[in-house]
Amino acid sequence: MKEKLKMRTKKIGLEVILLLDELPNKPSAWAIANQIIKSSTSIGANYRAACMAKSNADFINKLKIVEEEADETIYWLELIEESNMVPSERVFGVKNETKEILAIIVTSIKTLRSRP
Repeated sequence: MKEKLKMRTKKIGLEVILLLDELPNKPSAWAIANQIIKSSTSIGANYRAACMAKSNADFINKLKIVEEEADETIYWLELIEESNMVPSERVFGVKNETKEILAIIVTSIKTLRSRP
């Protein structure tokens, strides 16, 4: 499961990188691109760090970072979509995948916190 999530979280960053090449060449797109490149690639990087956690508490803390970065990425994807910078269909897949990862991470955090 961890290896599959590592691949999925990395793919989000890669998909966003490809999406950014399709954004218009204007200041508003540059500002969003600068933000989303950080948050989207941070999802995979921080999930990998979580997999190397030294304790259950450390694992949860690192998953919380993944949760925050995924939520932020969804926000930027929504702005890209709602501002019509690219067609909605182009954003659909990566936005849904990010939402799925976010749901998995939130559930994992809740499960880990409920354990004695």
